[in-house]
Amino acid sequence: MRTAASPPPDTVDQLQRKLAAAEAENDRLLALMAKKEAQWEAAKQSLFEQFKLAIERQFGPSTEKYRVEQGDLLINEAEVAVDEEDAAAVDEPTAADSRQPTQRRTRGGRVALPPDLPRVKVVHELPEDTRHCAEDGTELKVIGEEVSEELHVVPARVEVIRHVRVKYACPACEEGVRIAPMPAKLLPKSNASATLLAYVATAKYQDALPLYRQSQIFARHGADIPRNTLARWMVQVGERLMPLIEALRRHLLQAPLVHMDETTLQVNTEPGRPASSPSYMWLQRGGPPGQQVVLFDYDASRAGRVPMRLLGDYAGRLVTDGYEGYAEVVRQNGITHAGCWAHARRKFVEAQKVQPKGKTGKADWALNQIRKLYAVEKQAKALDAEARQALREQKSRPLVTQLRTWLDKSLTQVLPKSALGKALHYLDGQWKRLTRFLDDGLIPLDNNPAENAIRPFVVGRKNWLFSHTSSGAQASAAIYSLIETAKANGLSPYEYLQFVFEALPTLGEEDDLDMLLPWRWKDTLPL
Repeated sequence: MRTAASPPPDTVDQLQRKLAAAEAENDRLLALMAKKEAQWEAAKQSLFEQFKLAIERQFGPSTEKYRVEQGDLLINEAEVAVDEEDAAAVDEPTAADSRQPTQRRTRGGRVALPPDLPRVKVVHELPEDTRHCAEDGTELKVIGEEVSEELHVVPARVEVIRHVRVKYACPACEEGVRIAPMPAKLLPKSNASATLLAYVATAKYQDALPLYRQSQIFARHGADIPRNTLARWMVQVGERLMPLIEALRRHLLQAPLVHMDETTLQVNTEPGRPASSPSYMWLQRGGPPGQQVVLFDYDASRAGRVPMRLLGDYAGRLVTDGYEGYAEVVRQNGITHAGCWAHARRKFVEAQKVQPKGKTGKADWALNQIRKLYAVEKQAKALDAEARQALREQKSRPLVTQLRTWLDKSLTQVLPKSALGKALHYLDGQWKRLTRFLDDGLIPLDNNPAENAIRPFVVGRKNWLFSHTSSGAQASAAIYSLIETAKANGLSPYEYLQFVFEALPTLGEEDDLDMLLPWRWKDTLPL
């Protein structure tokens, strides 16, 4: 018998609803557990891929070449044959190339010494008493020469140039003393010649030789030049070069296309910032062949205001990596912003490296498709912009269309945080910029010219590690600019720096600095 305090028993419907709710909660918990397990597996896979990539970066080859294997990667044999024919056509020497044959060397062979190096003739004669025939004593006649060459190096020699200025005076009145003026110097209050300054700058900024090592080398040659003195000279040189740097900047911003890149730099003593704070060296490159400009600029920030400052009102074409800091200047100036296929390819190379050994997959297919795009660019290298665009329309656009179809399908099949997922999402996010080259024959496929120009700075940074002050970083930027601009125009950095350091102090305020531009100086050199 039921008491007044006991609850009524559940009806069948109520029991069924409770059972359904319990089953739903159980399904939710199982789904949550499956989701958590999937997330854990994805995280574990991501960490494993990061570990493999870290090992690869530390101990593996630095090249970005990728493997093409048989298996799941199906390549049409007809396409391969066409690609090989295209590559053979590219490799055939043209009429222009035949004028400058490439020196080839076999493994272990020896390349002929450059003909433009100065020659010192050393004649080896037979002794007088051996210039007669052993049979009948007839005097031997010269019938020819046998010539062999060896490379000889004259070690650096430190010497002092004494400037002696003779004084003149009137012997009658003993007044009006006259003396020849002192030659103009880049650093008037120092005892460093233009040659010495060019030598130190080239050694540090071209050959990555830190100043303290240079100081030790000078000491071995008998010249005691403290590292602080060398550093002060370089900062002063950088300050004197700023008018020429601005002349180069004006020329750069007239170019129809500019490459940009940036890399980190540590500056130890900067007001309001700890020494460990990352600063940045920015790079710009542009100009027609034979008039290339490479400019380095130091800034403590990587913010979008830096490219706004560097580009001013420039409204041409800009090629960069995927960094979004360029977006504001692109929007305000109406710049045509193109992306870099080398960066997209690099991410697929990383995805390929974490694949199981001996297997192929999506990364291989993407890399093969990108390889074909570069093969078209090799064919188009010697063409003008209009012909290049026509060739791209014929050959590159179908490849890009195939890649887009494959990308849309693959994005839903791969974990976003995996190496392959990151490569796919980068390609998808940069797609508009990456495909702008199809509509403009002046836009290149990648940003490699900027990366090649900034690489010497990155290599040097491994040796000298940091700049002590922001003024030192700015001076480094100015000197790097002249050295890399000289190299981009086929000039010797040391000889060009020596010319600039000698000529710059002789110019007046009204003189045209354009006469110091590397291509202007190059035109005055003897053939």
